[in-house]
Amino acid sequence: MQGRIHSLESFGTVDGPGVRYVVFVQGCPMRCAYCHNPDTWEMNAGTLMEPSYIIEQYERNKGFYTDGGITVTGGEPLMQIDFLIELFTLAKEKGIHTCIDTSGIAFNPNNEEYVKKVDKLLPLTNLIMLDIKHIDPEKHKELTQQPNDGILAFAKYIDEKGVDIWIRHVVVPGITDDDVYLEKLGYFIGGLKNLKALDVLPYHTMGKPKYEKLGIEYKLKDVPAMDQKTVIEKKKVILKGIKKRRNEDGTDHFNEEG
Repeated sequence: MQGRIHSLESFGTVDGPGVRYVVFVQGCPMRCAYCHNPDTWEMNAGTLMEPSYIIEQYERNKGFYTDGGITVTGGEPLMQIDFLIELFTLAKEKGIHTCIDTSGIAFNPNNEEYVKKVDKLLPLTNLIMLDIKHIDPEKHKELTQQPNDGILAFAKYIDEKGVDIWIRHVVVPGITDDDVYLEKLGYFIGGLKNLKALDVLPYHTMGKPKYEKLGIEYKLKDVPAMDQKTVIEKKKVILKGIKKRRNEDGTDHFNEEG
């Protein structure tokens, strides 16, 4: 089983716990307005690689990854779930910590065949970093050109299966920074008992040159980068929603410093 790979990074420090070997897969159905990797969108591009090759590359520098592991990101990893299952099977045989950085867009709870594959993948997965773009269905469509019902269903499903979850959310000025929606987001993820950390990330404009090079219109060309001080305040709003939900449910808090 070969996977379509965009690129490999041997020293990732922002893709899960510790230092990690990062696999960027090719292909994604999302069209997020702020995506900084539009070169990963095309499904049939990239380089074909065997899972065994990736494990071999990891093993060459495994001394660097004692507190880390392998993270598969993209693109959208769950669009190549068969490849992911084979890769993580090999990783588990060698005791490698495995992480998926995903939008969850590929998940459809009504697709029994796909759900069976997810059920095979999850026991091989130590951590899922789930990037929730927007909690509101209509605004999510405006931002990504895709619905979010399957994404939210995926969050609940992996939580039920006991997989550790690390939520990511990008704060974009005038688009994802509304306190009403941020608190709703917090309330939703507060219901995830396996929520381990929350990353609230500032929108940046570093992806603009890629769009120009690829001849793609950058829809947020007039939107300024989000400042870090505002991000800190917006994270507090999400935490407020989480705490509200946790108080109602009578459950413990999670690592707020994640």
